[in-house]
Amino acid sequence: MKTGSLCCHDAVVDHDKERCMADMLSKLKRADEDMLLENLSRRGFIKVTSCAALGLATLQASEALATMKASPLVIMEKAAGMIVGDPTLCVCCQRCELACTEFNDGKADPKLARIKISRNAMFGPEGGLENTTKGIYGSGSLVIQDTCKQCPHPVPCATACPQNAIIAQKGTGTRMVLKDRCVGCRLCQKACPWGVMTFDEEQGKADKCFLCNGAPKCVDACPAAALRYVPWSDRTREATTRGSFSLMVPDDRRAACNACHVESPGGPRNLKYEQ
Repeated sequence: MKTGSLCCHDAVVDHDKERCMADMLSKLKRADEDMLLENLSRRGFIKVTSCAALGLATLQASEALATMKASPLVIMEKAAGMIVGDPTLCVCCQRCELACTEFNDGKADPKLARIKISRNAMFGPEGGLENTTKGIYGSGSLVIQDTCKQCPHPVPCATACPQNAIIAQKGTGTRMVLKDRCVGCRLCQKACPWGVMTFDEEQGKADKCFLCNGAPKCVDACPAAALRYVPWSDRTREATTRGSFSLMVPDDRRAACNACHVESPGGPRNLKYEQ
C-alpha cells in the first residue's frame, strides 16, 4: 500500500514537471513570436516610410520638371558685343564664311556660315528684283555683310522657338542655340527679320552666331578689316529687313508676355525691362 502511494506520488510529480516544462516552452515560443513580429513591424515600418519618402521625392521632382518644361524662356539680358561690317571695305573674298564654318562645323561650307556674304554679293540683301544699288550686278559695288544683331528683348528667334532651345550665353549674353534641345522645326529661321539663322540639313539642327564665345573668327580672318567686334548697341531699328518673315509665338510664351507688358498711351510697356 505504501509502495503504491509512492508510485502515485512520483507520477503526479512527473506530470507536474512535464506541464511546467510545456508552459515554459509555450511562453518562450510566444516570446520569440512577439519579438519576431516586433522586428518585422520595425522593418516593415522603415520600409513603408522609406518607400513613401522616395515616392514623395519622385513626385516633387516630376512636378518641378513639368513646371520647368512648361515655363517659357524669356531672354531679358543684353549681349555684351556684336559684329558690324563696313561694306566699303569688303572685297567679297568670303574668308569670313570659311573661318566661321571651320571653327563651328569643322568643315569649309559657306552655306552654313553665320555671317552671310555670298548671298548678297550680286544684288545686295534685298535681292535682284528690289535692289539696284548694291552688289556686283547693281549700280554700286557694295557687298553688304549680314550679321546677327544679337536682338534685344523680345528676341525673335528665341521667342518663336517652342523648345526653349535659344538662350542667352552666360558671360557674353550672346543668343545661342542649344543643339540638344533643337528639334529642327525651323520656326526660328522664319522669325528672323534678317535671315541670319542657319540650318544644317545633315544634322537637322538650326544654329546662329554666338560670337565664337567672344572671339569671332570671321573678324580675325578678314584681310580687309571690313568686320569689327564692338560693344553691343541696338541696331535692329536701323537695319533693313530681308524679305518676308513671320513670328509665330507659342501660346505659353504669349501668356508670359502678357503678364509683363501693359498698355500705355505711348504703346505697350514692359515693366520688367524698365526695372
